[in-house]
Amino acid sequence: MTYNFNMNPIPLEHRPNTDKHSTRDEDNNGLRFTVDLYCNIYREELDIRPKVSSLLSRLVNYTNITQGAKEHEEEESAEASRRKTPKSPNMGTLMGVYLPCLQNIFGVILFLRLTWIVGMAGIIQSLLIVLMCCSCTMLTAISMSAIATNGVVPAGGAYFMISRSLGPEFGGAVGLCFYLGTTFASAMYILGAIEIFLKYLVPQAAIFHASDHHGTDSAMLNNMRVYGSICLSLMAVVVFVGVKYVNKLASLFLACVIISIVSIYAGAIKSMTHPPEFPICMLGNRTLVRDRFDVCAKTVIKGNITVPSELWESFCSPGNMSSAQCDEYFIQNNVTEIQGIPGLSSGIIRENMWSDYMPKGEILEKAGLQSVDSHWSMETFSMYVSADIATSFTLLVGIFFPSATGIMAGSNRSGDLRDAQKSIPVGTILAITTTSLVYLTSVVLFGACIEGVVLRDKFGDAVNKNLVVGTLSWPSPWVIVIGSFFSTVGAGLQSLTGAPRLLQAIAKDNIIPFLRVFGHGKPNGEPTWALLLTGLIAELGILIASLDMVAPILSMFFLMCYLFVNLACAVQTLLRTPNWRPRFKYYHWALSFLGMSMCLALMFISSWYYAIVAMGIAGMIYKYIEYQGAEKEWGDGIRGLSLSAARYALLRLEVGPPHTKNWRPQLLVLLKLDEDLHVKYPRLLTFASQLKAGKGLTIVGSVIQGNFLDSYGEMQAAEQAIKNMMEIERVKGFCQVVVASKVREGIVHLIQSCGLGGMKHNTVVMGWPYGWRQSEDPRAWKTFINTVRCTTAAHLALMVPKNVSFYPSNHERFTDGNIDVWWIVHDGGMLMLLPFLLKQHKVWRKCRMRIFTVAQMDDNSIQMKKDLATFLYQLRIEAEVEVVEMHDSDISAYTYERTLMMEQRSQMLRQMRLSSAERQREVYRHSLVRMGSLYSDEEEEVIETPPEKVQMTWTREKVEAERRNKNNAPENFRELISLKPDQSNVRRMHTAVKLNEVIVNRSHDARLVLLNMPGPPRNTDGDENYMEFLEVLTEGLERVLLVRGGGREVITIYS
Repeated sequence: MTYNFNMNPIPLEHRPNTDKHSTRDEDNNGLRFTVDLYCNIYREELDIRPKVSSLLSRLVNYTNITQGAKEHEEEESAEASRRKTPKSPNMGTLMGVYLPCLQNIFGVILFLRLTWIVGMAGIIQSLLIVLMCCSCTMLTAISMSAIATNGVVPAGGAYFMISRSLGPEFGGAVGLCFYLGTTFASAMYILGAIEIFLKYLVPQAAIFHASDHHGTDSAMLNNMRVYGSICLSLMAVVVFVGVKYVNKLASLFLACVIISIVSIYAGAIKSMTHPPEFPICMLGNRTLVRDRFDVCAKTVIKGNITVPSELWESFCSPGNMSSAQCDEYFIQNNVTEIQGIPGLSSGIIRENMWSDYMPKGEILEKAGLQSVDSHWSMETFSMYVSADIATSFTLLVGIFFPSATGIMAGSNRSGDLRDAQKSIPVGTILAITTTSLVYLTSVVLFGACIEGVVLRDKFGDAVNKNLVVGTLSWPSPWVIVIGSFFSTVGAGLQSLTGAPRLLQAIAKDNIIPFLRVFGHGKPNGEPTWALLLTGLIAELGILIASLDMVAPILSMFFLMCYLFVNLACAVQTLLRTPNWRPRFKYYHWALSFLGMSMCLALMFISSWYYAIVAMGIAGMIYKYIEYQGAEKEWGDGIRGLSLSAARYALLRLEVGPPHTKNWRPQLLVLLKLDEDLHVKYPRLLTFASQLKAGKGLTIVGSVIQGNFLDSYGEMQAAEQAIKNMMEIERVKGFCQVVVASKVREGIVHLIQSCGLGGMKHNTVVMGWPYGWRQSEDPRAWKTFINTVRCTTAAHLALMVPKNVSFYPSNHERFTDGNIDVWWIVHDGGMLMLLPFLLKQHKVWRKCRMRIFTVAQMDDNSIQMKKDLATFLYQLRIEAEVEVVEMHDSDISAYTYERTLMMEQRSQMLRQMRLSSAERQREVYRHSLVRMGSLYSDEEEEVIETPPEKVQMTWTREKVEAERRNKNNAPENFRELISLKPDQSNVRRMHTAVKLNEVIVNRSHDARLVLLNMPGPPRNTDGDENYMEFLEVLTEGLERVLLVRGGGREVITIYS
């Protein structure tokens, strides 16, 4: 639309439509213009910001990527965009979350160990174990639901949620713990499958056999190792060949689990009226291994003749019944048969209420049966059912907890869900509720239906080598045996499928460098190398060969993962970050902290040494990622926590200045950059790093001369160059570059504004203006002196390393030498504190500290030395003490001549600056200089005036002016020759020369000399003389640190 600003408006029908983006529609009222906001008002914004419609279109078309693929934050490459568009996710809550969680939660522990846990712990403590574990996972699921519904969660499950909530360090550490847990889970499922195969399906397949009862356990373990390794290899091949077959079989494996659980409930209900026949043979009150004999009796009748039974022959020596030598316990006690499954209405629940923990090797006994306690032979031990491991409440918690894991299955499938933010919370919490009810009711049913000695019989030796839970099932024990075998095989395949993809996702995040190789795989994205590593780690679990020993290891890693899920939710909730807006509203930070506490408690309850090992592994991974410097910014909660903690600490620091005991130099290092924006004196940063040794605050500042709008890019480049140099010199701190029209003003801005609140600098470090004598430009040293005055006015300490190029690098080591302190005036203790701080660094550690102080004629030098030694002792500083006496002496000719030369030079430069023509040339020359620097560029307020026009014709006034100028030149020269130095300057020069002689004499070979820096004169006319005095004072010394205190005590003798 065009606008006309004339006073006489143009009628609407005559206004031209010159904008090509405007449209014109005719109606009864004339013309109508269509408003195009993007082309008329916001035309310039379209180059850097998208239209709202475009943004919404991209968000709607967002597709979750598959686990292990490129991170969702990165833009898709051109090659990826040419690939086939993936199918849109269409799985609902039931198929996508609920059933996968059920399959992962129900597993080997339910079928192989829950009856044994109930027998050992009793119903009450078993309910407590189940309640603790399920409550822990339920609280974790609530926290996970809050995180999962706080935005779109690409596939990656717990690792993605934790790493994006707590940062790369925690994410990498917990991600690897989750990976190790999933890998050991595959080993546990394989061991469970092999136990079912060798104990209940095909016992004849055992390769190793025990020669006596002592070798039974070792033979079984060796069989588990061999068959477990074979099974692991076959499963790895299946996963390598095609994951799709594993996913297709998942529903079959889930059906096996559900059918097995239903058969248990059916058998329990049937046992009310028709309990299954599983008699148990008891000798006295001891349980016998049922498959070692045929009849549960001492004698049998064959053809009206009473003959010894197989049981008799097992306990007695061969021979007739009257003369045979028998086990005394066998003779004294009767053989009886009791019902193994009394049924739901039998009242056996009262006997199974309480715990019966047993040491290893103890024989299973029934409390209600009569027994004569007598001597028995160890040779008959194999006839009894005994405990294979020592049991306790804490051990059973560690063994049971893996049966509560698997709650992350839904979040791992978030890429396939139609509405992940709705399905994950609902499906996961329903699955945990279902499984918790199944576990709790199973505990009660097992305790109410099965005899106590059978419950405590881990491998079913008392019921003729049947799976104990199978004896309760209906219609046949084989339903449970076959169903549990296939479910454990399926769970093992699922773990072997998920673990490599999790490792691949961690590797592709590139936060752990040595895992980078595992990010690669087959062209279709399958993680080949990650699968290989997973197989090797799972083999370690297989070689352990005991389900009861692998389960606590698995528990540790999963508990560690769940702990950090709860921590992530709690941190995000308490920080109240603007981005924390979960759709799932039924969470609270107190629930997350309770879940976190329960995870930590369960870790130490299960196995305190495994807990320490798991936390040590996570800690080492965390420190490794932190040491490598993860260059990831995920907007994580730990960063927000750091900001909140920093804010809190800064507000606390604002209360008042730090106590003398807490004072340490907080540095503002003023750097000079060259024309290429490189740091001119990097050893200033080296010195700062050696002084700070990683402690306290360091701000590195520099000034660029110019206009901010024009020099913004230059400022960013300078900042990056300084940051790179800080990294090289290992300076931990912050960088600040300012743009100012004059360098002097920029330095003042830095001194005033650097830092925040209580974290402000208290010490300024700047370099010496080298070559100031040779330069005709006074701005070099005037900037320096102005900075000294500004630091004094701001009550800041000042350090000026002179000859900084000779200072040692961080790679050098001084094996001997001295750090000499020349304490002329008291500066608050800065001179004492700085050598102590330097000696904390490895470069200066071997140096000795010497303190010199100067005594004049009216001072008692002996008493001064004693007092100084006492003072240093109270300060806890080890140093040699020397008092140097300075006697009055006549002013030497050298001193007089040096003062004269100084004043002549000042006078000459002053006259040169008075020349108008010279001033114009200087203005023109400096207008060509682009880059501002700290100590050598413009500082004088120069008014740029155009050069005078050249007179082409001579006038009377011009001729007379030229004659006057020629006559004045010799007079000025004669004034310089006849100049007499000022007496105060001569006295100062005399003092500087004499002090320098003493310092050079005593400290010419010192590694570093620290010296009080005199203050600049109040009268600015003497500034140049001040620079000369400093030069004279430090002549002949290789490394000098001029120190000026900030006007407060920085060291104390009190504790």
